[in-house]
Amino acid sequence: MKNHRIVLRLAAAAIAAAPLLLAAGCSSSEAAPVAAAPDTVPAARVTAILVHGAWADGSSWSRVTPLLQARGVDVVAVQLRRATLAEDAAIVQRAVADQKGKVVLVGHSYGGAAITEGGNDAKVGALVYVAAFAPGDGESINDLVSPYPAGAWQAGLVPDSAGNLRLNTDAYLTYFAADLPKDEATVLATSQGPIFAHVLQDKVGNAAWKNKPTYWALSANDQIIPAAFQQGEAARIKAKVTTISGGHTELLSHPQEVANVILDAVANLK
Repeated sequence: MKNHRIVLRLAAAAIAAAPLLLAAGCSSSEAAPVAAAPDTVPAARVTAILVHGAWADGSSWSRVTPLLQARGVDVVAVQLRRATLAEDAAIVQRAVADQKGKVVLVGHSYGGAAITEGGNDAKVGALVYVAAFAPGDGESINDLVSPYPAGAWQAGLVPDSAGNLRLNTDAYLTYFAADLPKDEATVLATSQGPIFAHVLQDKVGNAAWKNKPTYWALSANDQIIPAAFQQGEAARIKAKVTTISGGHTELLSHPQEVANVILDAVANLK
C-alpha cells in the first residue's frame, strides 16, 4: 500500500500545475489550432515508433496507424512491460535500433516517459508527446505530480498483491476513456495492461527532449492529465503544441488530429 499511496498524486494539477512547470525554466509554448496533415510525404523512409501508456497496449494506436501508413510512414507499435522505466526505455531503444532510417518517437501518457528516456539515439529526429508525461533529468512521473492533490479517478485504482495497479471499470469509463462510446470503453477496460506501482517513481537519466525537436498533442478535455498541466510540460520542453478537443484517449477518439501532429513532425525532419 505504500507504493500505492506514493503514486496517487496525478491529476488535479489543472491551473496550479502550469505556473510550476513554466517556472522550471523554459519559454512559453502557445497552443496552436488543430493542424492539417502536411501535403508532403517523406522522401526517405521514416518510421513512427508508437509507444502506449499505462492501462493500454500497442493496439491503442490502431486508428492512428493506417493514417500514417497511407502517407508513406512506416509504423512500429511497441508493447511495454511496465515493470521498470529502464526496461521500457530499452524496448523503445531496441525498436529504434531495428530501423534503417529516421525515426519519430511518439509516446502516449506514461509512454512519454519511455520515449524521454529511450529517445537519445541519433536516428531519432523528433519526439511527439500525446497527452503525456515528459520528466527531465533525475525526475520521475511522481516527482512531476507529487506537489498536487490526487485526482478523483485515482479512487478507482485497484492494486494487486504484487504491486500492480489497474483501473476499475467505473473509473476507466468515467475518466480514462471518457471521450469514447461506453460500449467501446467497456471492452478496452477488460484488456487494460496494469502498471507496477514503482514505475512511476523511476527517474529519467538523460531526457531526450533536451536535444530533439518536440511536438505535443494536447488533450483539452483530459481527466487524467489536465490540459493546463500538459501545457506547462510542453512549455518547459519547448514543444510545438496542437490542442485537440479530446480526452485522455484522444489517439482513439481523434486519430486524424493526432496523426496530423505526427505527420508534422515527419515533414519537418532534418
